[in-house]
Amino acid sequence: MGQIFAVTNQKGGVGKTTTSVNLAASLAATKRKILLIDLDPQGNATMGCGIMKNELDRTVYDLLTKKAKFEEVVVETTHGQFDVLPANGDLVAAEVELLNEIGREHRLRLGLNEVRTNYDFIVIDCPPSLNMLTVNALSASDGVIIPMQCEYYALEGLAALMTTIEQIRETINPDLKISGILRTMYDPRNSLTKDVSEELEEYFGDQVYKVAIPRNVRLAEAPSHGMPALYYDKSSRGALAYLALAGEIVRRSKKKTQPNLMAV
Repeated sequence: MGQIFAVTNQKGGVGKTTTSVNLAASLAATKRKILLIDLDPQGNATMGCGIMKNELDRTVYDLLTKKAKFEEVVVETTHGQFDVLPANGDLVAAEVELLNEIGREHRLRLGLNEVRTNYDFIVIDCPPSLNMLTVNALSASDGVIIPMQCEYYALEGLAALMTTIEQIRETINPDLKISGILRTMYDPRNSLTKDVSEELEEYFGDQVYKVAIPRNVRLAEAPSHGMPALYYDKSSRGALAYLALAGEIVRRSKKKTQPNLMAV
């Protein structure tokens, strides 16, 4: 059964969509079957995969509102390396339509139940706020990947996110875990970056990914060309960093699925 990761942070501008798109592409490069879900009405992850959001007949909105089945919504990236549940502005209406629906926080999970076994990993790009879309993502997920910049305001936002995750765990999804904290736009020459990074490692330990994503021009340019950095410039520091992150995530997932021989 595929592992589902919600990539989320209530603070905007931390590289959430960049991480979602490039992680999906990098995991696909390891010869695994990948699904990327765009749950942000801005549709940036959709566009970043080369899919024209305004030309779509069906989006993840139709899946959430039960107007279409998964196979009617899912599309391949323009490079055909992984699948995408795309989004556009129609997704704004989903929140309003779901307000009075019973089990509204589980709509995404229900929509994925029959297909998650078809994928090794499912990556969900969440909107930068705690709304019904984010709650749906956290309800459906096994783990949360938290991208964050190494600055003090980010630490404050991280504390609020931890509270949110704990509330979701207590009320909706008891199996939800923090899969890892990802340091983005990382500049080791900056003393503040180093200080915050050390604080993260001291407090969260192994939950902080060993890989940090550097500031990189190619990462910033790739979305305007409708492709992940791996396809735009596979030798760039940003692309190589996300490939390393994918490797770290795969290794962690293997450890979790291996039997405990000491218990036999």
